[in-house]
Amino acid sequence: MIAEVIINTIAKELNKTYDYIIPDSISNDIKIGSRIFVPFGKTKQEEGFVIGLKQTSKFANKEIIKLEDNILTEKNINLAKIMARRYFCNISDCIRLMLPPGNTTKNINNRVKDKKANFVYLKKDIEEIEFHIEEGIIKSEKQKRILTFLFENEGIHILDLELLTDTSRSIIKTLEKKGYIEIIEEKIDRNPFAHKDIKKDKKLKLTEEQQYAYDKISSSRYKEFLIYGVTGSRKNRNIFTINRKCNKTR
Repeated sequence: MIAEVIINTIAKELNKTYDYIIPDSISNDIKIGSRIFVPFGKTKQEEGFVIGLKQTSKFANKEIIKLEDNILTEKNINLAKIMARRYFCNISDCIRLMLPPGNTTKNINNRVKDKKANFVYLKKDIEEIEFHIEEGIIKSEKQKRILTFLFENEGIHILDLELLTDTSRSIIKTLEKKGYIEIIEEKIDRNPFAHKDIKKDKKLKLTEEQQYAYDKISSSRYKEFLIYGVTGSRKNRNIFTINRKCNKTR
């Protein structure tokens, strides 16, 4: 399998694809939108993005060094190609605009790291666990409490599991060693607005002239209008409101 790669650079002369062989070790994980590292020029490696996949290429003679992540999607890449054609710029310039904040720098050490945490899942079937509890194979009340809680709350953060079942990390680890549960490290999606108080805008009152324009437009049989006014008079905002209300009534 061959990957068509765009090098992450601002150089106009490098705004073209390069073919690289995909190693078997990452062939199942790589996709359009993957961020990778490849051997390029005199440097040991360069960062690039996969923008296409194909079976063969007569130009591919080097392998991809590393798959960094699958931070983008095929839709992102298709949009970047359209933007590059529309605005006569590098595809890599457009791709960088789609990267999350803290991930645009080429220096990996300076990027924002994903926050990860441990989550607990059942490893054995519920029926088998219930049988072991009934037969007395599992005797500890705290172990039973954890397993019973996981029947309906699988995939819970390990700290929450300790708190809600009034147990300890050592008991959870014991169940892991016995093969009843598994602890998996997973990425936590961060919400940038989680600790911010976002207040909604108050409903704005139209001026006399704006109200006159609104009444004329809302009573018209036409769907498109051209409004004249000075900069900052909220023409666009008002016309959006008018169109939305008119569409609801028609």
